[in-house]
Amino acid sequence: MATHIRSADWKAAPTRHVEAAGTRFAYRRLGPDTGAPVVLLNHWGANLDNFDPPIVEGLAADRPVYALDYRGIGSSGGRAPLTVAEMANDTIATIRALGLTSVDLIGFSLGGFVAQQILFDAPDLIRRAILAGTGPAGGTGIERVGPVSWPLIIKGLLTFRDPKFYLFFTSSAAGKRAAFEFLARLKERTGDRDKAVSLTAFLRQLKAIKAWGLQAPQPLDGVRTPVLVANGDHDIMVPSENSVDLARRISDAELVLFADAGHGGIFQHHDAFLRKAKAFLAA
Repeated sequence: MATHIRSADWKAAPTRHVEAAGTRFAYRRLGPDTGAPVVLLNHWGANLDNFDPPIVEGLAADRPVYALDYRGIGSSGGRAPLTVAEMANDTIATIRALGLTSVDLIGFSLGGFVAQQILFDAPDLIRRAILAGTGPAGGTGIERVGPVSWPLIIKGLLTFRDPKFYLFFTSSAAGKRAAFEFLARLKERTGDRDKAVSLTAFLRQLKAIKAWGLQAPQPLDGVRTPVLVANGDHDIMVPSENSVDLARRISDAELVLFADAGHGGIFQHHDAFLRKAKAFLAA
């Protein structure tokens, strides 16, 4: 039966939908039926086609992987929420609607904000969590993601380059090479591509990010879920010091900072990140 195809090829994984929290959420599933499921949450303005193929496929080699679209993003229904808390509620409902009772969670950037909120709202649902390219509520510079990003988004338009080239990677030779390679990987899938993210949804997510940056700090010292924090050491979007702060405030959190890497450090060093993530999740 088609519903039981368990491909390890991210390019061929069909887009599926599940009803949760009063709307229809888009997701893709990869990997075997056995093993602890891992749920992937993505960044600002990202749809299903923005997950990095080698990371998804590497994780799916020995476990089920679910990549999710937020409400109002891609082919998910509804309007993009204006708060991280709403996104967390949606994600919890989606995970449960998929029939999952215990998952590992990997949240990148905005997805890392959502993952943190889930650690507070539904701790029993999360076995282990990886927070990548992200920071805590009220973290340094998070409320300035918009002002930092807009000039580089415009630069991308003017130079006919994806803004992630400038936003996610350093300007060193290694950073530029990694940017080209990452952006090429995102284009590998040619069929059944996700619906483009609208400008309205993009701006609504930015409001949620700013609100997270202005929010009161959360009691991260109360988190008991094992956590791995990962980032590049030169993140200009969510300054790298936020990753250091997260790892310091969460009990027994591990921290890995990739050298000469920016916000997209886990994509630049995807092989090293995958090894670290798989070892952490296997523990």
